[in-house]
Amino acid sequence: MTVPPQVSEASDPSLETLVVQTFGDRLVGPLAEVAPVLVRDLADIDWRVAEVLGSTYAQLTEAARYACSTGGKRVRPLLMASAHRALGATSTQPIQSLAAAFQLIHTATLVHDDVIDHAETRRGRPSMPRAFGIPLAIVSGDYLFVRAFELAAEYPRAIIMRCGESCADLVEGEVLQEASRFDLSSGRSHYFRVIERKTAAIIAAALTSVAEIANAPPAHVDALQGYGRALGMAFQIRDDLLDLYGDPDLLGKPLYGDLREGNPTLLSIEAYARLAPRYQAEFERLFQLRRKRAKHLLRLRDLTQMTDAPQVVAREASDWADRAVRCLEPLPTGPYRQLLEQLARGAADRRF
Repeated sequence: MTVPPQVSEASDPSLETLVVQTFGDRLVGPLAEVAPVLVRDLADIDWRVAEVLGSTYAQLTEAARYACSTGGKRVRPLLMASAHRALGATSTQPIQSLAAAFQLIHTATLVHDDVIDHAETRRGRPSMPRAFGIPLAIVSGDYLFVRAFELAAEYPRAIIMRCGESCADLVEGEVLQEASRFDLSSGRSHYFRVIERKTAAIIAAALTSVAEIANAPPAHVDALQGYGRALGMAFQIRDDLLDLYGDPDLLGKPLYGDLREGNPTLLSIEAYARLAPRYQAEFERLFQLRRKRAKHLLRLRDLTQMTDAPQVVAREASDWADRAVRCLEPLPTGPYRQLLEQLARGAADRRF
């Protein structure tokens, strides 16, 4: 057996820590017993990712590995492995390349997001643009997309096409978000279109593909598609709160990113709508500043605190999480379905 390429610092935090952090203190009884299985599944998927990162050019290989080492908690591979096992699979070997492909797609979008957002850090480390410069960061993101589709090419055409469509959704979401920058009048419906394309669509595509690979009945395919969409919505809505009220050390990035960049989120939209007219005008003026100082960001937070917007957004995230759990009802009962339910509830109350 060949030794897989080493991804710099990819095991920090460890896969065990990732699983425990993701599920929190709810891993008790039978759920705790299946956690080591998921750790092995993630290790196999990480190996598959590492196998395709090598390039003829050492600097590109180094940049790609760095991007993957700062790519987050591997929620998508964890979801895909849990869903596959919830459908009765005894091994995740059939979906490993696909899970690796979706993780690379996600990582590529993070790299490009950091370029667009002028981000300085990612998961507590210098962002790709900061560490390697903007040109190499952009090219590295493109390279990860290419490697992702090499992995996806192992599967039937319908799954390859779904991967491509989810990438198109991501691009459309980015364009929609850019069109509404600094515009609080864009409203809730526009915001939901953005996050459905940027976050929910790719999760739904990944889980739908898992169900098809497992030859699941149509009811189970539809269940996982609906679950993935609802969970993605809950996850992104929770990000609205964390951008203002999260712990930057846990998040691995500074707060107020959306406010600084002028991206209307559900939190800023709801806060603006609920303020008295004189405060509403101040909120809009500060939000539209292209270069915000710390005092501007803190004032926007204070104005948000004058409303019940944080509570409204928290309820919205919980509602989507509840919807995700209800979508799972057709699936067989068991510990892996319970894990998927916990992931949905955790998406609505996570701290990182």
